[in-house]
Parts: sequence; structure tokens; C-alpha cells
Amino acid sequence: MLGFRLPAKPAVQRAVRLTYGFQFFFGLLLWVPIFYQYQKLVGLSDGEIFGIQSIYYVVFCLLEIPTGLIADRFDYRVSLAAGAGVLVAANLVPVFLGSYTGFLLHFVLIALARSLVSGAQSAYLYEYLHASGAGEHYLRVEGVGRAYSLVGKIVYWPVIGLLMSWNLPSPYWLTAVNAAVALAFALKLPAIPGGRRVTDKTASLVAGVSGALSALRSSRWLVVLMVQGIAMFTLVRICQVNLFQPILESKTLSVNWYGAVLAAMTVFEALGAARPHRLRRAIGPVGTVFTLTVVMALCLGGIVFLGSFPTVVVLCVFAVATGISFPVQKQLLNDSIPDSRYRATLLSMESIVDRAVCALVAVALGAYLAAGQLDEFLLLTAVVTCVVMALLAVLLLAVRKHRSDRRAPAARLHAQAPAPEVPTLPPLAAERRGHGSELRQAEELHN
Repeated sequence: MLGFRLPAKPAVQRAVRLTYGFQFFFGLLLWVPIFYQYQKLVGLSDGEIFGIQSIYYVVFCLLEIPTGLIADRFDYRVSLAAGAGVLVAANLVPVFLGSYTGFLLHFVLIALARSLVSGAQSAYLYEYLHASGAGEHYLRVEGVGRAYSLVGKIVYWPVIGLLMSWNLPSPYWLTAVNAAVALAFALKLPAIPGGRRVTDKTASLVAGVSGALSALRSSRWLVVLMVQGIAMFTLVRICQVNLFQPILESKTLSVNWYGAVLAAMTVFEALGAARPHRLRRAIGPVGTVFTLTVVMALCLGGIVFLGSFPTVVVLCVFAVATGISFPVQKQLLNDSIPDSRYRATLLSMESIVDRAVCALVAVALGAYLAAGQLDEFLLLTAVVTCVVMALLAVLLLAVRKHRSDRRAPAARLHAQAPAPEVPTLPPLAAERRGHGSELRQAEELHN
């Protein structure tokens, strides 16, 4: 399923495998299928549960830029190790403090851990591969890494309800152990070849914010892609975390099936993540993420009219779209960043708005659920997403036309300019130059 030949260099292979290991264990949050029921068992109300989720997103927003700046200023690996360490502590809190305060602290620490990792992980992989001369492998490495991170969930999630029945806090204990293993992988990650030189412009955190904002203002294309990513991330987060359990509950499925359904979704998401390049080749990266975002929205809207088994099927379709879209969208963003010195900061800026929108949606979701209007919420989400994506598509075409119009005069001037005289080369030098040209052409065809 995940077969993919790693880049040839042994050092690159080692770094890629270590990032796979980190992604696998850091993302193995075993409590995801049952945390809603778990919190209800310890006495929390729907308002308290979704209120905590809203606070989680707000805290994530407040932490994203500082943690992204720290990663850019110092070292991506330090940020990854710190995130894994915080995740260990976060998952021990519910074990010893099963109350509203305990779960609030738990999610605040989860927000800190994930904000430390969110921009740094993608930035480290992108920068390492390009510094090692293997940048063309980024999309597949990112996709396969995400697929591997889902494999453990496929194994554990079907039995997590039984584990909770046997020992109530066991999902949190096991997740803490996974985070400790992720920390070990982070500590072994190699440095980026050539190092990351910190210049005067990135020497201070304030200057880092200013530089990142300047880079963002210079690229309308990047801004549009970020907004599209917000729509996609919100759909995925709200469906897989906030809406997943209420949807299955509304279809009268037993809680014992929750883990199995989420595992089935994860299988399909892993399949999509392992092969993101196929659809990308067919309709292009931008077309891929826009089309799949609309597909995900239509899946949520369609659930309203379906029974329990068709709902599970549609959730699996949603999962395939999620798996394909994330690696493609990450590469689009990374390729569009105009200044690599602010890579983690700019990626964190997108995450801030992602979580801010999710915070607002979580508050609205809590109100809709309290009023027994889950179906209305799903339909509204589908309609709003489709309208937003249509407007973004128009804006994207306008930005692309503007970029083409700016390039056209320069191209015409270049075509009209007289060709510079090329000095005659000695026979041996001419032969070498021709040989080099043939090599470059062969490399381009190979890539």
C-alpha cells in the first residue's frame, strides 16, 4: 500500500525514516474516537466539552506565531522535540485530573505541543530534502509520511472502546507512551545540510514577524492558497474530531463501533495520502485541492439524508479526499513561500487562521447540538463551503491572469532584445559544453 522508493542517498533515507517515525508516534492520539464519551462519563456537559474545544483553538492561535518564530530562529528539530515532550505531559493530565479543569489543561497543552510541531515538521522535511538535492521527492515523502502516521490508528482505534471499558484512562496512558517514542525520534533527526544561517533580518523575533508579513504581502497567490487551506482544514478537523461522534450517535451506532468506523476511515485516508500524485497529475495541484474541498463539503451535506451504513461509506469517501489533498496542499504552500527564512512562521500563520475559524465553528456546533439541529449544521457547512470555494476560484483566476499580464511585457522585451554575441569556444570546451547540456536534458526527462 505504501510502497515508495526512498531517495538514493543513505543520509537522506535515514532522515526520511526518522521523520516517518516521528509523524507515526506523535500523531497516534488514541483517545480521539472516545474523548467525547469519556468526558461525558466523568461528568462534563456538551457546553463544557465544546467550550473546551473552542478554547483549544484560541490558544492554538495565540501560540502559533511565537512557536513558528522560535523554529525559524533556532532549529526545527528543537521545536519538534519540545512539542513531543509537551505532548507526553498533556496526555498524563486526564489520568490524574479527570475534571473540567483537567481537560482544559490537557487541551491547552495539546495546543502548545501541536503548535510547536505544525510548521516546524513540514518546514524541516522540505528544507532538508532541498538542501540534500532531493527536493523533487517532497510530495511523495510528505504523503507517505502522513499515510504511515495513520497506520497505527488503523490498528488501535477499533479496540480503543474495549480498552476504555477495561481501564478507563488507558487511551491516555498509551498516547503518552507514543509521545515519548516520538521525542526519541526527534532527538535523532540530523541537521539540515549546510546549516540554516540566521541573518540580521531574522535575528530578532519582532523582525521575524515583520519579515514574514512582508513576504506574505508580496504574494497574493500565497494568500489565496492559505485561505483555501483554511476551508479544507476546517472541514477535516470538524468532521474527524468534533462532528464524528455526534454523527454516529445520530445514526444510532453503538459507541463500541466508533473506533472501527474511524479505523476504516483512516485506512482510506492512508490510501489517498500514499498516492497523492495521481490526481495531481490529472488536474493539477490547484485543481486537486479545490475539487477535493468541494467533495468533502458535499459528503457532509449528503450525510443528512443517509442511514447508518451509507453514512460510513460517505465518511470513507471524505477520508480518501482528505488523504490526497493534505500532501498536495502542503507542497503548494511550501513552493509558494517567497522567502525560506520565514517558512515555519508563514506556515504557522496559516494554522492560526485555521484554528481561529475552527474555534468559531466549534462554538456554533455546540449551539446547534444543544438545540438538536445537527442536520441543519451539516447542510449549512456544505453550502457555505461550496460558495466560498466558488468565490476563491474566481479570485484565483484573477490573480493568475494578473501574474501572466505582468510577465508578458517582460517576455516581449526579452524577445526583442538583440542576442548577445557568444565567443567561439575551443573544440574541447565546446564538446564539454554540449555534453553538459545533454546531461541536463537527460536529468530533466528523468525528473
